[in-house]
Amino acid sequence: MRAIVAVLLFVTAAHAALWGLLQEKQQAPDFTGLLQSMSYDPHEGTGSPTIDTVAPPERIREDMKKLATMTRAIRLYTSTGGVEVVPPLAAEAGLKVMLGVWIDKDADRNEREIQSAINLARHNSNVIGIVVGNETILTATQKVDELIEKIKRVKKSVNVPVTTGDVWNTWRDNPELASNVDFIAAHVLPYWEFFTDDQAVDQAVDRYQLLKKQFPGKRIMIAEFGWPSQGYNRSGDNRGPAVPGPFRQAKVLRNFLAQASAIGMEYNIVEAIDQPWKYFEGGVGPYWGVLNAAREPKFSWTGPIVNPDYWKLATIALLVGVLLSLPILRIVRATMPQAFVLAVAAHGVGAWVSTIFAYWAVHYFVWGSAFALTLGLTLLVPLILIAMARIEEIAAVAFGHPPRRLLTKDKVAENTKAAPEGYFPKVSIHVPAYFEPPEMLKQTLDALAQLDYPNYECVIIINNTPDPAFWQPIQDHCRMLGERFVFINAEKVKGFKAGALRIAMDRTAADAEIIGIIDADYVVEKNWLKDLVPAFADPSVGLVQAPQEHRDEDLSLMHYIMNGEYAGFFDIGMVQRNEANAIIVHGTMCLIRRAAMDMAGGWSSDTICEDTDLGLAIQELGWTTHYTSTRYGSGVLPDTYEAFKKQRHRWAYGGFQIVKKHWRRFLPGKTRLSRDQKREFLLGWLNWLGAESLGVVVAILNLIWVPIVAFAGIAIPDKILTIPIIAAFVVSLAHFLILYRLRVRIGPWQMLGAMVAAMSVQWTVSRAVAQGLITEHIAFARTSKGGLSRMSIEFQAFWEAVIGALLLIGAGILIGTNTYQITELYIFAAVLILESLPFLSAVAIAVLEMSRLNSFEFWRYSAVRTAELIGLRPVYVPELAALVAQKPAGKVAEKV
Repeated sequence: MRAIVAVLLFVTAAHAALWGLLQEKQQAPDFTGLLQSMSYDPHEGTGSPTIDTVAPPERIREDMKKLATMTRAIRLYTSTGGVEVVPPLAAEAGLKVMLGVWIDKDADRNEREIQSAINLARHNSNVIGIVVGNETILTATQKVDELIEKIKRVKKSVNVPVTTGDVWNTWRDNPELASNVDFIAAHVLPYWEFFTDDQAVDQAVDRYQLLKKQFPGKRIMIAEFGWPSQGYNRSGDNRGPAVPGPFRQAKVLRNFLAQASAIGMEYNIVEAIDQPWKYFEGGVGPYWGVLNAAREPKFSWTGPIVNPDYWKLATIALLVGVLLSLPILRIVRATMPQAFVLAVAAHGVGAWVSTIFAYWAVHYFVWGSAFALTLGLTLLVPLILIAMARIEEIAAVAFGHPPRRLLTKDKVAENTKAAPEGYFPKVSIHVPAYFEPPEMLKQTLDALAQLDYPNYECVIIINNTPDPAFWQPIQDHCRMLGERFVFINAEKVKGFKAGALRIAMDRTAADAEIIGIIDADYVVEKNWLKDLVPAFADPSVGLVQAPQEHRDEDLSLMHYIMNGEYAGFFDIGMVQRNEANAIIVHGTMCLIRRAAMDMAGGWSSDTICEDTDLGLAIQELGWTTHYTSTRYGSGVLPDTYEAFKKQRHRWAYGGFQIVKKHWRRFLPGKTRLSRDQKREFLLGWLNWLGAESLGVVVAILNLIWVPIVAFAGIAIPDKILTIPIIAAFVVSLAHFLILYRLRVRIGPWQMLGAMVAAMSVQWTVSRAVAQGLITEHIAFARTSKGGLSRMSIEFQAFWEAVIGALLLIGAGILIGTNTYQITELYIFAAVLILESLPFLSAVAIAVLEMSRLNSFEFWRYSAVRTAELIGLRPVYVPELAALVAQKPAGKVAEKV
């Protein structure tokens, strides 16, 4: 324990040190005086600016007091709509005012603006100038001659300088405008011209000098200069990207003020306070203020430029990391590398949480963006939990101790020795069958007849199968096999497979202590009962589960990758769950103590996964369960990809039924489940049902989001929403590859195919969960096996193809419309591409099933032809042909 605590302390200290090392500090000239002028707008909130959104006089008075400590003057942009109160309030604080006259295409409003400005200038001695119109020539709101007439009219009516505010090139290109104003009020905003923050000050000085040269002797003022602290990146020509940011804003402004002081430049900084309502200016619109909307300074004017909230954020990251690391102390016999991996992951999540706080603190949200962010973060919570659970499993398998509870061959031998002499409790093996191929079922029965165990019976229950061709040969075969085999042909059985198994229980021998379950396609090894029954000598053991295996993976490439996908569950997930006594009962190859089954209420028909339902009920009563990864038999795989998907749909729907049935029993004190058992089941459901459903929901929401982002240019998802999705995908990929490599005995190509097969059922599982939300029951669907069914003429991945294609198209649209090279859009496009992979995996398998590539005969022929084409000596070709003719073909194909 001390070693684990030391690891946690080390990771925490390293995390803190990393924050210290990564703290950004930048140098810029100090500024200790008062600014010449700052733009001020009294509107509040995120709605469109109207008289109703103007701050109350007391708030404006407080603003003036605040700004009086920072600047000598303020610039306004309108003289109506409630702004009339600003000049007298500014005078109270000792501030000068440059009035603004808002000019647009509304002649009546223009008249009201002019009259109000003239009146304010006449009655407020602190007014030092009037700016008639703001970028009206740039926006083509007014023609130059029309604007000049308005300027002349105002000049005749007041005794203060009058001008108009527009971008520097408007003045350069319209010298007649300059000759009709008292001074030039030029806007120089390098950000909008795609200059970098390093180029911004030089560009402003250059434009100032250009205008001074063009208009010698004319008073020139840089009437707008600034840099946004937040928003989206823009880039255009070869001058590089213009990137917003708090450090860049501070550096640009402090460098600008130093240059302005050195050359005697007049200026006005845009702007004093952030304006959250300025979303019409794009992502950066609200963030040009020196103060945030709460009237707090964003940076210091002296000393190194640092984030004033940096160590608050670091503290949040460290606290969350420590809290998430505490459960590591509960891990029994945790190793130091295992604890290290988990602690690093915990602190990584802590750092992400810290970035959420940072983002929330410095951004402003309209209702839609707040809803989108909240929804995105809400959906990310289970995604992060799933990723953490997978990292925990990686750490346990790769760095933890070997499994302790697994029934290995050595433990089987120990159980056999520990069992009382002559311990052979009677086992009743139940084999339910529904329209199963007779020859396949005969193989199953023949294998049961060869069991090396003295005390057992077999109850074969064929249900709802009226065709004698299916049941008559089995009845005859049971007679031939002898008294051990009890044959039942039951029609009009209700309750699906569970109903048939209840009938089998009614015909079970009274002295049978253990019930075994075998699927109709399963051929067991003769030592199955001999090896596993001794575990029941411990009276606390309620059931023992063996894994499934399949003997027909060489039928096709599709079957080959299916079998690889199944193997992962039995060699990874089940082994790990067994350590917490929380295995999932999956029916076939299961041995159940009859007393435990009776206590749990027997087979229930209220779910279509009756085996898993019963297994959980037995564990809720406190019975011990055991699992072995040793294969004691083999069955057959689903005939087609359609059958594979239908089976997975049934498992997922049944799993969701079990969640709805049992969730109350996970409340404190409701059952005898331990905390670890509850955790395994809850995380298991979240990891399977939740992850697949969440993946589809997020993909569809992102598809809906694409046109809003691409064509409306709003609500671009930030990296705090997209990077975790990419990280979770990387964790899932690592989880699959690492655990398969360490636990599953298959080759790399089969492992790759298994990964594709696992991803391909995302849509299927999510549909099952959605169906489970709106329905209580669906009909039990038998999985087609044994060659009875043929491939459907319908394409088995139609909707997956549609959604996958739309996701790729969406990614293409985002990239194609990303005129300003916004980094967040490229990341969003990458997320869409990753989200398309599960859907495209289903398409790939469906296409594979219909193609020649699915046949191993094709690969055998191709291997021989390749050998001939590359010039192998004839003596090698027969050897190669013999090699590829071996069984199983799939494993040989890898060697080839």
